[in-house]
Amino acid sequence: MIPGMNPKKMKQMMKQLGMKMDNIEDVEKVVVHTPAGNYVFDNAEVVVTTMQGTTTYQVNGNPRFEAAETEIPEDDVKLVMEQTSVSEEDARAALKEADGDIAEAIMKLAN
Repeated sequence: MIPGMNPKKMKQMMKQLGMKMDNIEDVEKVVVHTPAGNYVFDNAEVVVTTMQGTTTYQVNGNPRFEAAETEIPEDDVKLVMEQTSVSEEDARAALKEADGDIAEAIMKLAN
């Protein structure tokens, strides 16, 4: 709402504009997925606004960021294992530590 404006007048104006606002009740979590990771809003307030046929969702709350875990292809693990003669577990760990960079993983295991 606009500060200083009568809420009743505000509702009348919204109705005249064809604008409708509703809250989604009992929201436990909202997750926004991105390539870098996920923004997670726990106990978020979600407001749905419909105006002139367009629906908009507004999320209010404090997000926390969960970084995406790097996916390591099996071929990369096998290559690191062959080049360094280490176990699959060690090769996978080195690749994760190197953020998927094969050359860096091999260099770490070679030292």
